[in-house]
Amino acid sequence: MSKILSASPSLSASVRVYEKMQAMGVISKSCRVIRVLKNPSPCFFNSAEVVNSSQTGENGSELSSPALCRGFHFTSSGIFRGNHLQVESNSQKNIMQITKHSMLTYAPYSTDASAVDNDSAGTAKEVYDKMLICVSEKRTAPPNAWLWSLVERCSNNEDIKLLFDILQRLRLLRLSNLRIHNNFNSALCREVTKACARVGAVDFGKKALWKHNLYGLTPDIGSAHHLLLHAKQHRDVKLMVEVMKLVKKNELPLQPGTADLVFSICYDTDRWDLISKYGKRFVTSGVSLRQASFDLWMEFAARKGDSVSLWKIEKWRSEAMKQHSLATGFSCAKGFLLERKPENAAAIIHILNQTLSDPKRPGIMVELQKLVSEWPLEVVKHQKEESRKALAAALQNDIPAVINALPSLGVDVNVNMENLTGKEAFFS
Repeated sequence: MSKILSASPSLSASVRVYEKMQAMGVISKSCRVIRVLKNPSPCFFNSAEVVNSSQTGENGSELSSPALCRGFHFTSSGIFRGNHLQVESNSQKNIMQITKHSMLTYAPYSTDASAVDNDSAGTAKEVYDKMLICVSEKRTAPPNAWLWSLVERCSNNEDIKLLFDILQRLRLLRLSNLRIHNNFNSALCREVTKACARVGAVDFGKKALWKHNLYGLTPDIGSAHHLLLHAKQHRDVKLMVEVMKLVKKNELPLQPGTADLVFSICYDTDRWDLISKYGKRFVTSGVSLRQASFDLWMEFAARKGDSVSLWKIEKWRSEAMKQHSLATGFSCAKGFLLERKPENAAAIIHILNQTLSDPKRPGIMVELQKLVSEWPLEVVKHQKEESRKALAAALQNDIPAVINALPSLGVDVNVNMENLTGKEAFFS
């Protein structure tokens, strides 16, 4: 071969040029491979057949979404090889295999399930002590499960103190170590206020309603509802007023459920002044009151004998709903009796008899008996001294007129009228 090349200088030069071009081609391919590995295209592994990054690997660990490992080498077989990753491509599928060493992930200030102790038993103080070690000594955030466990285990005022202490410490830790400036979500605040109401630590519960607080809590109207429910159960008007002040100061949006609780407390404690005050606030705030709220409000107005307020409430009710309930219908009937219009009172009872469903229609007879035996005494009692006898005499005449007019309107009546005409106390 050497003789041929020496005999033909031109041929020898051609061979050398060919070998140089071949070497340059290999180098060019290698450079392209290196560029691909340094800056992989988003579509490089984008295939419908690539194993999802959340799939479980051979070692039983669940994959997250870590960056691809480094250290690739290219071979003539078309396989990328490295210490941590091997990718094989063919016409059927792409396979990703992750070795044990490539499964390490970084999760600062978090604890996996294996690190959470069994919290099925223990006191609030024990849970607090464990959390305190994490926050004060280790300077790491304890598992969320511990915080929820502490909330659930609070059984007295001392436990609530521990809860608020650890909440304040957690807030400082989140700010200083984790650089988290957001508060905890509102679900935690609701559970905290629920725990406060459960053990009677209402002063701590009120602290949780402040928008800007030391505990990282995010109050909402649901948190206020837990305290209002506590006030209802204990007929605590003072607590209700304080909670409603906090709701206003911290701009918590009122809801229909808020009105249900407030109206119920006012009705049970005979606070007409407060139900009038808060009722107007709900209406002007655009809250869509439920039927139950209108029932209580209008019943209260009829019981107090305040026909002016009754018709205002009826106007708001008629704008919100089409038909009367049993309670609002009879409240309007009582309003007509207060104005000495028995025929109108009979007419609205007749309408109720036509519009109420069959299961509710028997309630008409119950309300008619109350109209005779209970309401007159109650409404007279709430009048000024100089007006009582005149109102009592008017009702003694007008209520029988209503009862007598109903049969002609198709309403069956079976009412004991002795309760109306036989009690001297009615006129006292």
